[in-house]
Amino acid sequence: MFFKKLLFIAPALLWGTALFAQFTLSGTVRDATNGQALQGANVMLQDSYRQTLTAADGAYDLKKIKAGTYLVKVSYMGYEEGVKTISVDGPLQLDFALGRKTILADEVIIRATRAGDRTPVTYQNISHESLAKKNMGQDLPVLVSLTPSMVTTSDAGNGVGYTAMRIRGTDMTRINVTLNGIPLNDAESHDVFWVDLPDVAASVEDLQIQRGVGTSTNGASAFGASINLQTSGLHADPYADLSSAYGSFNTIKNAVTFGTGLLHSGLSFDGRFSKVQSDGYIDRAASNLKSFYISSGYYSRRTIVRFNLLSGDEKTYQAWDGIPSEILDTNRTYNGMGKYTDAYGHVKFYDNETDNYHQDHYQLLFSHKLNDHLFANAALHYTKGKGYYEEYRDEDKLSDYGIRPPKMPGRYIVSGNDSTYLPDSLMTNSDLIRRKNMDNDFYGATYSLNYTQGPWKLTIGGSWNNYEGLHFGTVIWARYAGDSETGHRYYESTGRKEDFNVFTKAGYDLSEKVHLFGDLQYRQVAHHIGGIDDNQRDITQVHSYKFFNPKAGVFFQLTPSSDIFTSVAVANREPNRSNFTDANPSGPVPGAETLYDVETGYSLQTNFLKFEANLFVMLYRNQLVLTGAINDVGAAVMTNAPRSYRTGIELSSKVRLFKFLTWDANLTLSRNKIKHFTELVDNWDDATQNAIEHRNTNIAFSPGIIGSSQLMATPVHHFSVSFITKYVGKQFIDNTGSTDRKLNAYLLNDLQLAYEVNTRFLKKATFSLLIGNLFNTPYESNAWVYRYYTGGSYGKMDGYFPQAGTNAMVALNIGL
Repeated sequence: MFFKKLLFIAPALLWGTALFAQFTLSGTVRDATNGQALQGANVMLQDSYRQTLTAADGAYDLKKIKAGTYLVKVSYMGYEEGVKTISVDGPLQLDFALGRKTILADEVIIRATRAGDRTPVTYQNISHESLAKKNMGQDLPVLVSLTPSMVTTSDAGNGVGYTAMRIRGTDMTRINVTLNGIPLNDAESHDVFWVDLPDVAASVEDLQIQRGVGTSTNGASAFGASINLQTSGLHADPYADLSSAYGSFNTIKNAVTFGTGLLHSGLSFDGRFSKVQSDGYIDRAASNLKSFYISSGYYSRRTIVRFNLLSGDEKTYQAWDGIPSEILDTNRTYNGMGKYTDAYGHVKFYDNETDNYHQDHYQLLFSHKLNDHLFANAALHYTKGKGYYEEYRDEDKLSDYGIRPPKMPGRYIVSGNDSTYLPDSLMTNSDLIRRKNMDNDFYGATYSLNYTQGPWKLTIGGSWNNYEGLHFGTVIWARYAGDSETGHRYYESTGRKEDFNVFTKAGYDLSEKVHLFGDLQYRQVAHHIGGIDDNQRDITQVHSYKFFNPKAGVFFQLTPSSDIFTSVAVANREPNRSNFTDANPSGPVPGAETLYDVETGYSLQTNFLKFEANLFVMLYRNQLVLTGAINDVGAAVMTNAPRSYRTGIELSSKVRLFKFLTWDANLTLSRNKIKHFTELVDNWDDATQNAIEHRNTNIAFSPGIIGSSQLMATPVHHFSVSFITKYVGKQFIDNTGSTDRKLNAYLLNDLQLAYEVNTRFLKKATFSLLIGNLFNTPYESNAWVYRYYTGGSYGKMDGYFPQAGTNAMVALNIGL
């Protein structure tokens, strides 16, 4: 019901503003040294949602401003921020003369991969302050879960450990993620494992989420969204922050963040150390996470050189299987992973059924101001990853591991007064413990040239990246080991991937109201796979792709407080490693996917309201989906569906209801369909598959309704209360649209309290309390299913991932 109210409150507020006296604020923004007009400077009215950009002559105009006192902020890249306090009781002329910064600012580093104020794409910026208010040790997907079209999930059920997100129904393997413009997606799986960089949000200065194809960036193509993270930039003054949090499921977070500020030599040093532990909501879903961030930079008037080292270490007990549906109502925390039966028939759980991984990211960033209009950026990067996951296997076939079955000599089995003779036999099966290992290196370079002159904004950028990975499995113990040696290696394969791209972006102000945008990207990928997979298949193969990804759009300012844009974009994406290695050798090779994306957006800003509406149409060609098809060893494979689509509307608003009360809300309504595909269901009776034709079915994990709301009150100074609501509509587990296989819709409510104290000795001390799932709503955020026929009857295996009921976290953050 609150979503319906959202749709009607905007007109009411707009009508209400007409009842008050309103005035115009105008002026110019110029260079303080030479008086040159600064075109494109951002003029923002603090404590309202009003902002605008200056025209070619440096002029700006903000109309319909209610009488009162305001703080006006003006920003322009390369210049010091201008800030003035004004009292509005009639038309007011306010001019700014901005001085040039004495050093180059970090904002030039990310300019090539970010959308700007007039870029015709759908995007949202999230600040460090916004992340810090919510950060109690949860992974980044949980901290940004209130953004439009976002659904998050957690294996452990409480947002710590393995977490993931979907944007517009698109999973992490199709969301492009960069860290300071450097690709973060795994080169082989295309996934981003946030658990490998615990508490990375504490070192993020800001991030931008672009929904849809967005603008060109480095790394894998964006097939639903892209996320650009910028790590902490320059802090002018020394600082130190201590943060601790404790809560349900024995969740503990401790972190220290510090920096020297800018020293007289032009150097700066920043760092962070974090440790997060949690037992998890699910049984034996514990996490032990450690990370650190070290950064050293040199800043001068024209040059920035910064070195970053981010390191993460994780050990998590596996909770990947979920809970079978038949026990979901009686045991919502069950975890069957690591379960085995010992020699005496006792059911036990292996205590080291864990995932272990360590990852180090090295980045060397360089920016140089060639002149007032031209900036150059370059970066070298290297990521080292190494780890394994360990499993206890109950009665596995030794032949699957290349181990010759040992011969068991004849023996007598005595039971009471009776004895039975067992003749010589081969022990073909054995309990064993195995490890699946990864050892990989990812390195490369990125660059961009950014030119701004008059109505033109031009960017030329690109990257070259190379990945080298080793996959191998070892048996570290077996009850019957035969003639195998300790650490027996039963498979080994390699992956090498080279990724090159170049892009050109151009923005042109056709007039003060119209901005044109064009973006062309060429991307070339070569993927070499070799060796033996874990199922003993030879997976040697080579694939190469050449993609052209064009984008274009137009931005039009309707009035000083409203604007509209439209854009069209094309993205192409290569299959990932598992698409290739799991494919049936006798079947077709998985093909590349193509997306045609059309976005149209409208925004309105008044003194009390910021409203946005975005209409999207995403047409897929050859989207890879699960159909039930299997390969020659029974593993599921993905198949190219000729045509599918996502279309919908995203509404978001920020409303200042009263001086002490604000309301942020968003709503996504969408249709997500596969026009036609053939489902295949295993028939165990004759080792075949039954074919079922489907038309216009729902794409899996794509809810038709997603909404969120945050009502925040500040009844007294430094104290805030936030009531947070998240709604996710029903989701189908597979692509058949069957109600027998779906996740029910859920409505969650959280309550967050925060109180800030300022003293002579502390910059600030903030106490926070977060009560999650306030009304103890039972829900599941993810699932999987396998279907089959046997004896003429239908059966299925599945796993659901329940999330925590009512839980609480308390936190203390101290700034020194």
